[in-house]
Amino acid sequence: MTAAGEVLRDHPRHLLACSLATGLALGWRSALLLVALLLAVAVVVCLAALPGWLALALVAMLIGGGALASLRLHSLEATQLAPLIGHAVSSEVTFTQAPRAGRFGWSASGQLRGEPILVRGNAKAPSLSIGEIANVGGSLQPLSPDDGWLVAQHVRAILRLSWIAPSQRRRGGVVGLIDSVRTRATAALSAQLPPTEAGLLRGMTLGDDSAMPTELRDAMRRSGLGHLVAASGANVALLVVLVFGLGGALGAPRSARLAIALLAVGLYVPLAGSGASIQRAGVMGVAGLVAAIASRPSSRWYALLLAAVVTLLLDPLAAEQPGWQLSFAAVAAIGLLAAPLRSLLLSWRVPQLISEPLALTAAATLGSAPVAAATFGTLSLVSLPANLAAAAIVAPVTWLGMLAALIGQLSTTLSAPFAWLAYWPLGAIVAIARFSAALPAAQIAAGGPAVAAGCVGLALFVRFGRGRRYAFPLASLCAAVLIGAVAIAGHRSVLAAPAPGSVRVSFLDVGQGDATLLQSGGHAALVDTGPPGSGVVDRLREAGVERLDLLVATHAQADHLGAADEVLDSVPVAALLDGRDGVVEAEGAAMAASAGRHHVPLISPAAGDSIRVGSFVLDIRSPAAGTRSAAGADPNQRAVVIVAGAPGVTLLLTADAESDVLAPLGLPPVDILKVSHHGSVDQGLPALLQQLNPRLAVIEVGAGNSYGHPTAQTLDALNKAGVETRRTDKDGTVRIDVDRSGLHVQRPT
Repeated sequence: MTAAGEVLRDHPRHLLACSLATGLALGWRSALLLVALLLAVAVVVCLAALPGWLALALVAMLIGGGALASLRLHSLEATQLAPLIGHAVSSEVTFTQAPRAGRFGWSASGQLRGEPILVRGNAKAPSLSIGEIANVGGSLQPLSPDDGWLVAQHVRAILRLSWIAPSQRRRGGVVGLIDSVRTRATAALSAQLPPTEAGLLRGMTLGDDSAMPTELRDAMRRSGLGHLVAASGANVALLVVLVFGLGGALGAPRSARLAIALLAVGLYVPLAGSGASIQRAGVMGVAGLVAAIASRPSSRWYALLLAAVVTLLLDPLAAEQPGWQLSFAAVAAIGLLAAPLRSLLLSWRVPQLISEPLALTAAATLGSAPVAAATFGTLSLVSLPANLAAAAIVAPVTWLGMLAALIGQLSTTLSAPFAWLAYWPLGAIVAIARFSAALPAAQIAAGGPAVAAGCVGLALFVRFGRGRRYAFPLASLCAAVLIGAVAIAGHRSVLAAPAPGSVRVSFLDVGQGDATLLQSGGHAALVDTGPPGSGVVDRLREAGVERLDLLVATHAQADHLGAADEVLDSVPVAALLDGRDGVVEAEGAAMAASAGRHHVPLISPAAGDSIRVGSFVLDIRSPAAGTRSAAGADPNQRAVVIVAGAPGVTLLLTADAESDVLAPLGLPPVDILKVSHHGSVDQGLPALLQQLNPRLAVIEVGAGNSYGHPTAQTLDALNKAGVETRRTDKDGTVRIDVDRSGLHVQRPT
């Protein structure tokens, strides 16, 4: 029998837990995969010469896990909301998540008639805590094919609010009691601290980032520090250490400290939101503490498998959630790689004070990077140094937050000193996140397969290859794969980003089509993409764009959204403003499919909505809310019209909407006008120019186009109005930098 076979035979509970977890994750959703797994079990049985009872038990666990998952899913997905979907509703909603502000209004999880929904609003986020009940009115809309991330959370529908009125009531029972504890803890964590630091302390202590500024959330994510505000294993470990430290200081015996730690972990998991990551950490923590109470050795791998079983029993779709995948991948990688990495660093004479956190961070990064790249299409290049810089600060901040939350159950006055002491280290974490996120190529687009290949190869080298003849060639090959992926994905032009305090507007040369880029700091929005094969992705790279906060498709015509799928496949995009208005055509379908693959939410535009992208505020002026174009109508008449404003500049982005659409909108004077419809004939243009009084007009048009754009009539109207005019067919990409001294029109070098 091989050594591997002996290990498997000597750990039957590990095999049984692994088989049960696999069956739960599979859930009878793929018959072919089930057959493949049964064959894999047969191979393991043969190679390891397992006893017959264990072989039968493995098969039973695999099949039984699938059956349990099917029953559990049937229970979780049963709904009575179907008759309400697609209609206006007026009802009570219990909020299971604090409203989270974003660039597109706010959102929060809630329960309508006891079933999970997502609530979305356009106004300022209301001040509601978890467990509060509000009276609401709005439209209950079905999930779209692009809302797969909500399906994995069993969300039944999306409630788009028209109005909301807090009822001053809360849910009751045990969950209501936990809500009260959380509310007092939140108040204690916010006392004596500015909003930014208070929001971060709340996130690091309770895993609730809803009070953090959107800009800081983005910076934490780009710098690889986002895990600090997602309650996980580190929080549970720090809680146990804190309990043991305080218990030891008070002279409590070991058995009492273990029991108190067990109770603390049991309370902390629901207090921190009961997400997949904290559930996994809680189960592993409880398993370790129970083993210690029983004076038995604990097994990290058995605890991890047990956590998988428990989380999948609670929700068989948990394995489809990125948080679950990232959590388990990071913990597994730490278990496999942290010790050999630490030994490797010590052999290179790296001080132990540095080698310990560096080994843990590097191991977790090797485990989680392929998941992040596959799920989000991004890779943070500054994650390792940023986490190393913050490593010494995280524990003190978390402990101070936990003490403040505990003492705050009695008095926020008594807890205030602990929150106040956390101010300076919190400020340091904020500074590390913002500095790291602002570095060039801090986060790049990266494909999952290449990143996975490089990370897996390096992991195999660290775990098994050190000291062997093939170690150096293997490490070199893996490093080359990773460097190649980074170099290809992170290719950048030498074009400098907008200077601090300024913004840039770029009318991109994409041929006969529209593509307008707005840049502010590290933020960017792209309004339209031009036709298929327009080269818009190359134009974005030339502009130094690594990610888009917003992609806008103004209307369903190929010269405006034809390359949207290329952009979505090449650049991380936070959200897509979808102006197709129900029109079905090939390019729009390709765009929606690409958005679905990359988990990019689709947002319907409506007059009155405002979206912030860095210093820019994009005000939607058309189409009107609650209306829909008639079948066969001209999409130009319903194109998304945007007034974009930033310090020192206002511009009107008209798409193909001409003066008959624009004149009734009550548009303000602007500095820059994107001329409608590539400069086609527009009888109302002279009157519109008099109303808008632009300083600069830009026509996005292709050289030698067959439409005769721009027309002589349009050019004559602009000339008579005294408006300086640029056009992409003759001037190429037109860039305007805006700072305190005014507008500066540039051409790329």
